Amino acid sequence: MRTALTALLAFAAGVLLMVGLSRHAPPAPVSDAGSPRPEQTTSAPAPAESTANEEEGTAGADNWPQQAPSPEQVMYSQRSMVHKALAQLSERVPGQPNLYVLAFGGDGGEDVFRNEAEYAAKLFPQRFGASTHVMVLENNPAALEHRPLATWSNLEETLDGLADVMKPDEDILLLYMTTHGDEDHNLLVDMDPLPLDQIGAADLSDILDKRPFKWKVVVVNACYSGGFVPALQGAGTLVITAARTDRSSFGCGSDSDITYFGRAWLVDALNRTPDFMEAFRQASGEIAQWETKDKLTPSEPQMNVGAGIADQLALWRRRVVPGPVVAFKPASPAILQRHTGNR
Repeated sequence: MRTALTALLAFAAGVLLMVGLSRHAPPAPVSDAGSPRPEQTTSAPAPAESTANEEEGTAGADNWPQQAPSPEQVMYSQRSMVHKALAQLSERVPGQPNLYVLAFGGDGGEDVFRNEAEYAAKLFPQRFGASTHVMVLENNPAALEHRPLATWSNLEETLDGLADVMKPDEDILLLYMTTHGDEDHNLLVDMDPLPLDQIGAADLSDILDKRPFKWKVVVVNACYSGGFVPALQGAGTLVITAARTDRSSFGCGSDSDITYFGRAWLVDALNRTPDFMEAFRQASGEIAQWETKDKLTPSEPQMNVGAGIADQLALWRRRVVPGPVVAFKPASPAILQRHTGNR
């Protein structure tokens, strides 16, 4: 949703850049925390930061690395970075459906979202073979020179590029979006101090509807993400969300390496099965166990299966010989000097 919030961020960033300041306070986050933080277990990721922790956090945290290119340089480089990443995609395997994965880590203030995007970049090609191709958009201080930003504009640019290399009536697009979500069903897109547009459910639907992809898997890993189902559902589309429309999901925050849903669906279930729907069922059960143990309000992940997509995914799986389990490791921390506080 390209809202007044974006205009306010743009004005603030412009003033700061004009006076040459390099330290900026982060914007108010979209909170994923509705319950006190329980003690972390060995099997589940750490739950979200509690509201109290967010209020006690460092209000002036600065996420921009001192040795990174300037914000203007980063923004100017985005188009070429997207095109370079598209050019580096592995070649399409002819004669069968291919899977094209686009991982989108939206919030640059927490490493947990980068960890999931980077893990997806390893998991899908290693587990599912040469007919699987992955591209990553992410907001994180450690990735400014290595990955295109996760922004509305880069999402559209990347989807246009994928449409050119895919067979849109045969190949499958898997869009995995991980970030914070709010009760109005907007996804947080943040790389402070850059003025980035937020993405709502209707926005994402419009972005996808303008492209020629017949077969889509859209995974929204965020609080209140069930609110994306009505806008995204339809023939040829599998929609998976980490929570129902009025519930929080868990596992973000500086104490966690991966979200509950990311751990359960990406790491655990997809290392057992190449069937995305069966992986959802397994992940939902696992998450429910963690939430019960930690006395959290159930997030209740959602799934909607549009006409035809199950058969097309089965056709893709027929040629897939799953590789070995891909171990999860957090992405390498930023080498550049930076400071992050509780958000």
